[in-house]
Amino acid sequence: MTRGRAGAPNQRQLRVGEEIRHALVRILARGELRDPALAHANITVTEVRVSPDLKHATAFVTPFGGGDAGALAKACRHAAGFFRSQLGHELALRHVPAITFEPDRSFDNAQRIDTLLQAARPPAEADDAESDA
Repeated sequence: MTRGRAGAPNQRQLRVGEEIRHALVRILARGELRDPALAHANITVTEVRVSPDLKHATAFVTPFGGGDAGALAKACRHAAGFFRSQLGHELALRHVPAITFEPDRSFDNAQRIDTLLQAARPPAEADDAESDA
Protein backbone atom coordinates (compact mmCIF):
# COMPACT_ATOMS: atom_id res chain seq x y z
CA MET A 1 0.00 0.00 0.00
CA THR A 2 1.48 3.36 -0.98
CA ARG A 3 1.26 6.40 1.21
CA GLY A 4 1.59 10.10 0.49
CA ARG A 5 3.98 12.42 2.23
CA ALA A 6 3.66 12.40 5.99
CA GLY A 7 1.46 15.21 7.18
CA ALA A 8 0.34 16.38 3.74
CA PRO A 9 -3.42 16.03 3.25
CA ASN A 10 -4.54 14.11 0.20
CA GLN A 11 -7.03 15.42 -2.36
CA ARG A 12 -9.99 13.69 -0.73
CA GLN A 13 -9.24 15.19 2.69
CA LEU A 14 -9.05 18.65 1.15
CA ARG A 15 -12.30 18.19 -0.77
CA VAL A 16 -14.22 16.83 2.24
CA GLY A 17 -12.80 19.59 4.44
CA GLU A 18 -14.05 22.26 2.05
CA GLU A 19 -17.48 20.61 1.83
CA ILE A 20 -17.72 20.56 5.63
CA ARG A 21 -16.61 24.21 5.81
CA HIS A 22 -19.27 25.27 3.31
CA ALA A 23 -21.92 23.23 5.14
CA LEU A 24 -20.97 24.80 8.49
CA VAL A 25 -21.30 28.25 6.95
CA ARG A 26 -24.78 27.38 5.66
CA ILE A 27 -25.78 26.03 9.09
CA LEU A 28 -24.52 29.17 10.81
CA ALA A 29 -26.25 31.41 8.26
CA ARG A 30 -29.63 29.81 8.99
CA GLY A 31 -29.38 31.03 12.59
CA GLU A 32 -31.00 27.97 14.18
CA LEU A 33 -28.59 27.94 17.12
CA ARG A 34 -30.24 28.00 20.55
CA ASP A 35 -27.03 28.56 22.49
CA PRO A 36 -27.03 32.20 23.69
CA ALA A 37 -23.26 32.43 23.18
CA LEU A 38 -23.71 31.59 19.48
CA ALA A 39 -27.19 32.98 18.75
CA HIS A 40 -26.07 36.41 17.54
CA ALA A 41 -22.39 35.74 16.90
CA ASN A 42 -20.92 36.38 13.47
CA ILE A 43 -18.62 33.42 12.98
CA THR A 44 -16.03 32.90 10.27
CA VAL A 45 -15.02 29.31 9.57
CA THR A 46 -11.57 29.76 8.09
CA GLU A 47 -10.52 26.15 7.55
CA VAL A 48 -11.55 22.56 8.24
CA ARG A 49 -8.88 19.86 8.49
CA VAL A 50 -9.98 16.26 8.15
CA SER A 51 -8.09 13.21 9.41
CA PRO A 52 -6.87 10.68 6.83
CA ASP A 53 -9.61 8.20 7.81
CA LEU A 54 -12.26 10.98 7.49
CA LYS A 55 -13.61 10.21 10.99
CA HIS A 56 -12.43 13.41 12.70
CA ALA A 57 -12.49 17.01 11.58
CA THR A 58 -11.14 20.16 13.17
CA ALA A 59 -12.85 23.43 12.27
CA PHE A 60 -10.95 26.65 12.86
CA VAL A 61 -13.24 29.53 13.78
CA THR A 62 -12.81 33.21 14.48
CA PRO A 63 -15.34 35.93 15.29
CA PHE A 64 -16.06 38.15 12.31
CA GLY A 65 -14.70 41.60 13.04
CA GLY A 66 -12.52 40.47 15.93
CA GLY A 67 -13.22 39.31 19.46
CA ASP A 68 -12.39 36.40 21.72
CA ALA A 69 -11.77 33.41 19.45
CA GLY A 70 -11.15 31.11 22.43
CA ALA A 71 -14.57 31.73 23.95
CA LEU A 72 -16.20 31.32 20.54
CA ALA A 73 -14.45 27.98 19.96
CA LYS A 74 -15.53 26.81 23.42
CA ALA A 75 -19.16 27.69 22.65
CA CYS A 76 -18.92 25.89 19.30
CA ARG A 77 -17.47 22.81 21.03
CA HIS A 78 -20.47 22.85 23.36
CA ALA A 79 -22.77 22.79 20.30
CA ALA A 80 -20.70 20.20 18.39
CA GLY A 81 -23.44 17.58 18.60
CA PHE A 82 -25.92 19.94 16.93
CA PHE A 83 -23.41 20.77 14.20
CA ARG A 84 -22.68 17.09 13.57
CA SER A 85 -26.37 16.22 13.27
CA GLN A 86 -26.91 19.11 10.85
CA LEU A 87 -23.87 18.05 8.83
CA GLY A 88 -25.49 14.62 8.49
CA HIS A 89 -28.45 16.25 6.76
CA GLU A 90 -26.31 18.59 4.64
CA LEU A 91 -23.61 16.24 3.36
CA ALA A 92 -23.67 13.05 1.32
CA LEU A 93 -21.04 11.22 3.37
CA ARG A 94 -21.16 7.63 4.53
CA HIS A 95 -19.99 8.65 8.01
CA VAL A 96 -20.20 12.15 9.41
CA PRO A 97 -16.89 13.00 11.11
CA ALA A 98 -16.72 13.97 14.77
CA ILE A 99 -16.05 17.68 14.71
CA THR A 100 -13.98 19.74 17.11
CA PHE A 101 -13.62 23.50 17.06
CA GLU A 102 -10.39 25.41 17.62
CA PRO A 103 -9.71 29.14 17.59
CA ASP A 104 -7.94 30.27 14.45
CA ARG A 105 -4.66 31.88 15.50
CA SER A 106 -3.29 32.40 11.98
CA PHE A 107 -4.31 36.07 11.90
CA ASP A 108 -2.58 36.66 15.25
CA ASN A 109 0.55 34.93 13.94
CA ALA A 110 0.51 36.99 10.75
CA GLN A 111 0.19 40.20 12.78
CA ARG A 112 3.09 39.14 15.02
CA ILE A 113 5.29 38.37 12.01
CA ASP A 114 4.39 41.71 10.41
CA THR A 115 5.32 43.52 13.64
CA LEU A 116 8.65 41.69 13.79
CA LEU A 117 9.39 42.55 10.16
CA GLN A 118 8.56 46.21 10.77
CA ALA A 119 10.85 46.27 13.82
CA ALA A 120 13.71 44.67 11.83
CA ARG A 121 13.49 47.21 9.01
CA PRO A 122 16.27 49.83 9.03
CA PRO A 123 15.07 53.36 9.96
CA ALA A 124 15.76 54.79 6.48
CA GLU A 125 13.54 52.16 4.82
CA ALA A 126 10.84 52.69 7.43
CA ASP A 127 10.73 56.43 6.65
CA ASP A 128 10.50 55.73 2.89
CA ALA A 129 7.66 53.24 3.46
CA GLU A 130 5.71 55.76 5.58
CA SER A 131 6.06 58.51 2.95
CA ASP A 132 4.82 56.14 0.21
CA ALA A 133 1.64 55.26 2.12
